[in-house]
Amino acid sequence: MSGAADTIVALATPAGVGGIGVIRLSGPGALALAERIAGAGLPARRATHRRLRAVAGEVIDDGIVLAFPGPHSYTGEDVVELQGHGSPVLLQALIDTALHWGARMARPGEFTERAFLHGRMDLAQAEAVADLIHAQTATAARLARSSLDGALAREVEPVAGEIRNLRVLIEAEIDFGETDLESAVAPEVAQRAAALATSVEALMARLRPARVYSTGLRLALVGAPNVGKSSLMNRLADAEVAIVTERPGTTRDLLRASIAIDGIPVELIDTAGLRHSEDEVERIGIERARSAAAGADLILEIRDLTRPRVRAELPDLPGIPVLQVWNKQDLCPGDGPRDGLRVSAVSGEGLDALRAAIRAEAGIADAGQQRFSVRTRHLEGLAAVATCLRRIHPGHSPDLIAEDLRLAERALDGLLGRGDHEELLGAIFAGFCIGK
Repeated sequence: MSGAADTIVALATPAGVGGIGVIRLSGPGALALAERIAGAGLPARRATHRRLRAVAGEVIDDGIVLAFPGPHSYTGEDVVELQGHGSPVLLQALIDTALHWGARMARPGEFTERAFLHGRMDLAQAEAVADLIHAQTATAARLARSSLDGALAREVEPVAGEIRNLRVLIEAEIDFGETDLESAVAPEVAQRAAALATSVEALMARLRPARVYSTGLRLALVGAPNVGKSSLMNRLADAEVAIVTERPGTTRDLLRASIAIDGIPVELIDTAGLRHSEDEVERIGIERARSAAAGADLILEIRDLTRPRVRAELPDLPGIPVLQVWNKQDLCPGDGPRDGLRVSAVSGEGLDALRAAIRAEAGIADAGQQRFSVRTRHLEGLAAVATCLRRIHPGHSPDLIAEDLRLAERALDGLLGRGDHEELLGAIFAGFCIGK
């Protein structure tokens, strides 16, 4: 990546006032630059108290300095952390001083990018750093932590090893075989490739549900006016997020609340009741409700047990599952519609079953079965591997089989960031926060 030989600087702690603030430096000039600010003789991997000085020598702050000479540092380069009081003014003065002495501001994710480029972690581990920082639930944090330890690489390494073995077999025949059109080992290679593709597809099926722990689920509560959408949202969120009245059309705009269901981050979206209305403001709210439904991962169609014939006309949204939920079970404890779930936003009855149904729609039976965080990119990479392996046929020429195996190996390398993938790296690290 461009600028890899520069020394970079950034605030590593959140912006704003805090008890402490940390400035991070990395690069070939990090130690010399830090000594200009904190004085000479910084010991390796030992916290020392120093006075941190500006360009003219005046004291900016008292703080702690930690030096980590490369290659045994986070980035694999020389790294220094300046820890001072969490005043934005003082921290900016330290950054300005570092810039004066030759550092430049780090790009988003550049510290982790350098760690990847110096072999301190693979690409899936680098992504896990961002997943860990942005984890919204304890389960998501646990899965990201496991990914940071290299769990995905360990999972796919047997696949990579088998692809290499198959390449050795077929390429040896290309080098030493009697003909370029037929292969004595092609049937064996094709059989093993098909078995490997089946294993990769099974791995994808097992990993796919884990994606929701990092991406979360968007649930839109949709239905006719006064069926209890806002009441149900308040009950699920365990907070008075939405105003609840007996008057139809109270909710006129989208209301959002973040909750967790068995460790899954969930964004609840309460919408205006779907009906014909002459009120211009309410009509805008209804259109927004339809848009929210179109962007949801799951629609909860809320209906009223006391008015079973009342039903809103939902927008036609192929591909988005709809879970029918009958509210006001507390008012109708007896028989009623058999389809859907019966709940009470007032008493909380049926909410455990509702949460279980939401989890089932996400394809997750047990959060404990998930071992590490998964991104869409990882699943797409595995799908590409399986596609290449499925193309291999015993009747194909050795050259064609070897090419499909090479492409499968390349897709796997892209998954872990091996090889030259500069455009991919730029897209991934651009989503990181500055200072990490």
